[in-house]
Amino acid sequence: MMDLLLELWVSGLIEASKLSWMFGAGESWKPQEKLRLLFAGYNGTRNTGSDVRVEEMLRQVRRVLGAENVELTVMTQNFDFTRGYFGNARQVKLPDVFPPFLFREVPRHHGVVACEGSMFKSKFANALTTMMIGSLGIAAARNCLSVGYGAEAGNMDRMLERMVERFCSHSLVITRNEESRNRLHQLHVPTELGTDTAWTFEPFGPEYGRKALTDAGWDGQKPVLVLCPIHPFLWPVKASVGKYLAAKLSGMYADSQYRTIYFFQSGSEVDAAFERYIGAIARSSRIFCESHGAFPVCVAMERLDSVACTRLAERLGGAPVFTSADYNMFQLVSILRQATWLVSSRYHAIVTSMPGLVASAGITMDERIRNLMSERGQPHLVLDVDDSDLEGKLGEVLETLSRETDAIREGIGRTVARNLKSMSRMGVYFEEEVQRRYPDFPIRQGKACWEDYLPPLSPDLRHLLETHGA
Repeated sequence: MMDLLLELWVSGLIEASKLSWMFGAGESWKPQEKLRLLFAGYNGTRNTGSDVRVEEMLRQVRRVLGAENVELTVMTQNFDFTRGYFGNARQVKLPDVFPPFLFREVPRHHGVVACEGSMFKSKFANALTTMMIGSLGIAAARNCLSVGYGAEAGNMDRMLERMVERFCSHSLVITRNEESRNRLHQLHVPTELGTDTAWTFEPFGPEYGRKALTDAGWDGQKPVLVLCPIHPFLWPVKASVGKYLAAKLSGMYADSQYRTIYFFQSGSEVDAAFERYIGAIARSSRIFCESHGAFPVCVAMERLDSVACTRLAERLGGAPVFTSADYNMFQLVSILRQATWLVSSRYHAIVTSMPGLVASAGITMDERIRNLMSERGQPHLVLDVDDSDLEGKLGEVLETLSRETDAIREGIGRTVARNLKSMSRMGVYFEEEVQRRYPDFPIRQGKACWEDYLPPLSPDLRHLLETHGA
């Protein structure tokens, strides 16, 4: 019920924004003025993937439009968790009850760039998708730049589908796969095909990751198996004022409270499913590590993953745990890239490890990792979190990672090179959309090569392009 109220609230604010714009409220961008862009996303929770995506979007937009021509603002839910991120972009607090904030903040900018990867889905939280629609919809209603960047679309509740169709039909959504693009076409949303934006991310150098692992007990010689589990059965998060009041007054539902009015799924079935998932990963990984002399490591890509990592580490005899609560994105990805093999339920653990050519496999709760493995030409390297034979199948996948490491790395290298070029095209689409909305905005003159539409590339990425780019 509360999700529906949020959706109706945001829909009303979008309509009110359109009406106020029609009656002359607000001003459009003017020549000689910096283009003020608001990046709307799920930052400030120490979700490494979300933070990496936005870091690279900002670097790319500065490169494409010129840092001197733009003034960038990023939403964050906690300033402490995004301190040192996002360059010189201004950070603004996103409150848990967000509709009044959107109504107030979006009109202060000349455009919105929606950042969340799972942008149009009911899988995780209807409230999150509602926030994305609200950000894009208010901007579009004011005839401002309205772009979804590197988005995915999947199954949505009917009300959300109607909101996307009504309020995002004048936005441009650059999707990160063809499946999402087809889904949005059904809702009459303009799209272009792009990719994720994490491919260009440059973490701390390999010496940082090696030292962190050595300090945690690695001998510097054994192959490293990195495991990135999650709690996949908590979702979707739903808003509930009733549960919030009960938690505040009596402590009921406190264990399942995500934040303020938002609550995870809970109960004996959720607990049992999680136990099966963690147990299967632990048993198959322990056997693999014993037979291959591997050093197991657990990495929590989001603070929420700490519980899953701690439980798994205990069953692996006290394996070291690295969490995003303790390590920033530059540190954590450096650690990931020291892995010999990686098995992850986090999409961005796989993506950010791929430029380091880490042989990886996935255990997925939705279509993101499956789509990525299909793109790599390695669909046999993905399993489902609720597979009844997860233990046996994961044992086979781990053996495949060991046996076919070189071939898997070759496929990964080609995929990274291909996605860098897709990300470059995203920069072109973004520049064209800015020019369409604001014809007087100064864009680059003369010839430009495809790398000019990317953030500056590291020497390692340039070497990868030379090796796998053909």
